[in-house]
Amino acid sequence: MLLDQCRGIEKFFSQGEARSKLKKYRKSGPRNTTRALVQAIQSQGIAGKTLLDTGGGVGVIQHELLKAGMSEAVGVNASSAYIKAVEEETERQGHQDRISSFFGDFVEVAESIQQADIVTLDRVICCYHDLESLVSLSTARAKTLYGVVYPRDYWPVKAAFGIMNLYLRLTHKTFRLFVHPTATVDGLVREAGLEPIHASETLIWQVVLYGR
Repeated sequence: MLLDQCRGIEKFFSQGEARSKLKKYRKSGPRNTTRALVQAIQSQGIAGKTLLDTGGGVGVIQHELLKAGMSEAVGVNASSAYIKAVEEETERQGHQDRISSFFGDFVEVAESIQQADIVTLDRVICCYHDLESLVSLSTARAKTLYGVVYPRDYWPVKAAFGIMNLYLRLTHKTFRLFVHPTATVDGLVREAGLEPIHASETLIWQVVLYGR
């Protein structure tokens, strides 16, 4: 399952998908849930802080926080197309010396990634089946703040994700989406010594920032 999911991520989040997301970011800025997470992080003070952005897509959180005064960022992504998009946008914004990117499954490469002041997983939990490994390894690398955006676990969202997974199955894609129980996610983060300091919701997503 792990290998199939990561292969599926690489195929699903393709060059075309990365170009589309980058174009949207340049035109409209961060999507609403990402903006909410960024603002919550900024409210805690980010000057001189470091970021580990896990599964960060085209690097929106990295770019936004670097512009706002953060010192440096590390991104880990299982999509090579997204890494190329991060590099392209990094050069355009002029902070090449402050972003580093790693390609691969975060759970597989986590031991080689150093701790950061802030760790973020923006719509990443929904893309990974091994919740315990993902959360335990990522929280262990958060010195101060841990921010997540993931699906609400009530029936309309589960139904919508079920339909999307049926489509993925019928189109012979190995990538799948997951709606992990909120109580389980929250419990794993709290077990790592983090407590919620901000929470907000949309119809589908929940945004939670934890702190030590």
